[in-house]
Amino acid sequence: MDLDLQSIQEARDCLARGKNAAAAFASFDQEAVDRVVTAVAQAAEGAADRLARLAVEDTGFGVVEHKVQKNLFAARDVYEYIKDLKTCDVIAEDPARGLTEIASPVGLIAGITPTTNPTSTVIYKALIALKARNAIVFSPHPAAAHCSGETARLLAEAAVAAEAPEGVITWLAHPTPEAAREIMGHADVDLLLATGGLAMVRAAYSSGKPAYGVGPGNVPAYIDRSADVPRAVADIVASKTFDNGVICASEQGVVCDAPVRAEARQEFERAGGVFLTEGQKEAVAKVLDAGGKLNPAVVGQPAARIASLAGFDVPPEARILIGFEDRVGREAPFSWEKISPVLAWYDVPDWVRGCERCLEILAYGGMGHTLALHARDENVIREFGLRKPVFRVVVNTPASQGAIGLTTNLAPALTLGCGTLGGNITSDNITPLHLLHRKRVAHGRDGGEEGRAEEAAPRPAKAVDARVVARVVEEVLRQLYKGGP
Repeated sequence: MDLDLQSIQEARDCLARGKNAAAAFASFDQEAVDRVVTAVAQAAEGAADRLARLAVEDTGFGVVEHKVQKNLFAARDVYEYIKDLKTCDVIAEDPARGLTEIASPVGLIAGITPTTNPTSTVIYKALIALKARNAIVFSPHPAAAHCSGETARLLAEAAVAAEAPEGVITWLAHPTPEAAREIMGHADVDLLLATGGLAMVRAAYSSGKPAYGVGPGNVPAYIDRSADVPRAVADIVASKTFDNGVICASEQGVVCDAPVRAEARQEFERAGGVFLTEGQKEAVAKVLDAGGKLNPAVVGQPAARIASLAGFDVPPEARILIGFEDRVGREAPFSWEKISPVLAWYDVPDWVRGCERCLEILAYGGMGHTLALHARDENVIREFGLRKPVFRVVVNTPASQGAIGLTTNLAPALTLGCGTLGGNITSDNITPLHLLHRKRVAHGRDGGEEGRAEEAAPRPAKAVDARVVARVVEEVLRQLYKGGP
């Protein structure tokens, strides 16, 4: 049997096991579900380092230490956020309004996972699916099949050891595009949770199934004249170099207000930023551009490696390659989402022009996702919040870490909805509450049986003026005996 047929059959086997497990898991109470979720989180935490190393070995993307942190983010921060959520049976009651909310699971979820975050995404999706009492089948990216599969195997064993049904977590050991399509369109799948390239997310939304997907993140970072410039630069560098820039919320272009331009550039150079000459910038642009699309060879690579691919060397301490840019669009690769430690640099005369430039960048592949703002002027912060077509405006914090909820109070998540602006069904950070149904028991507004009984009871007669009665009787008699006694 060739690989395509083998993978399709494997997908069908996983789906059958997952569907049976979903039916059994749906009967678990909150205590039993929480026991499973806790066991899975603890297993993920214990294996965070090993899984991170596997991810880098398999894909060649990113930094081991940073992937460890992402695994721990999923195993600890996501877990801490969801562990006390009510997700089973009655989850809310409002006696005064006669409303009761009852949670029911979605069923079997298909988890489509990427190469850029191949282990942390599996941990995160498994936890939020299980917390909502669902089973999940993973379809990893083929280039990350080993590390994603090993993560799923580890979590599945922990779940079953905590008395979850066999098959509550399944995965494709031999993923192919054909198998992914089989899963996404299969009758047994109830919902898709898709993270990956734009083509994969579009396929998920075109499958005919309910789906949560992620739009691209071409994130601008605006540094206003009111900013704490050293802190702003430190935040951008910390975000852009984290795991070599593979998180979709990482900054792609710096838009800098003129009065702080010199200070900001100096701070970037001090932090390991290399401002490219025009010739170097053009050489890097050619490396970035693979026929109008981002070259996979640069994804998740360190700055020195990308410079080498472009034909020049940078100092060993170089962390980010920065190119001066004044265009946005297909002909300007520095304006794209680059998924690597490469930044575009735009100078602007004031915050109004900065606002316009950020809009241009977002319109070219970042609508609905995230914008990073570094400012202390509350008017500027408010205007950016009101006017920007994104659903995460992260202020004075690293964009990557802020958008996923690590350094902000946003819900901790590794799937970030971009709303209809980004072609998504939600603008939220995805949590277990997006993966369950809410059944509502609603009593009539009259208060139910008690209210109806009160309505049917005899009502006391109202006192009537005797003179009024006498006049009415007299008039009736007069009308009856017109023309006679």
